[in-house]
Amino acid sequence: MTALDDTQATAPSDVGSPKTPVIEIADVWKLHKLGDEVVKALVSADLQVMPGEFVCLMGPSGSGKSTLLNIIGGLDRPTKGTVRISGRDTAQLTESQFAALRHDIIGFIFQSYNLIPFLSAVENVELPLMFEPYDRKSLRKRAIELLELVGLGHRVHHQPTKMSGGEQQRTAIARSLISSPTLVLADEPTANLDHRTGETVVRMLRDLCTTLGVTVVASTHDPTVADQASRVVRMRDGQIVE
Repeated sequence: MTALDDTQATAPSDVGSPKTPVIEIADVWKLHKLGDEVVKALVSADLQVMPGEFVCLMGPSGSGKSTLLNIIGGLDRPTKGTVRISGRDTAQLTESQFAALRHDIIGFIFQSYNLIPFLSAVENVELPLMFEPYDRKSLRKRAIELLELVGLGHRVHHQPTKMSGGEQQRTAIARSLISSPTLVLADEPTANLDHRTGETVVRMLRDLCTTLGVTVVASTHDPTVADQASRVVRMRDGQIVE
């Protein structure tokens, strides 16, 4: 595989019914107590995301985008409200059960790439499954295929310090796909990239949906991301306003 639009790419297996939303959020609040003051990071948020959608969360800094993304991904818990991922109510899951859910169906892409600097690109891609009982040759083959999928077949053995920002972010995209997730969460995926490189990364995120059937939710300030998304969710002051 040499590009993300390769028709031989294998879509991840479906979790639940195709009609079941990948994400269901109902009346979700996130409150932080700072001394005598209560900060409302999220206020009565409602959201449904269906399989194969590319949803863009947009809004100014402090609008609640990252908080909502972290709650969807289980990196944070809501103060109240209901969060269902592929039909499973996360409030009913223990921390270990939620960790297993994240491992099995959610891939993460971070603004700062979060690559291990002393590991090669292929080793960074393998990392989420490195301690799982996978055949090492099969895992390496899968990681190389994913790097080829994002156009980095020539950078397999390069360390992040020898790669451009765009190449590092594409490595992070490949890493997010190593466990064949049905949902990828991207936090400001183009923030550290120039406009042209950012456009390339956004097209790859879009192609995850159209080619691999992956659901993508991205938080961003970048209108380029919104232009490629199938739906834009606008946030302000912790609320979904549009």
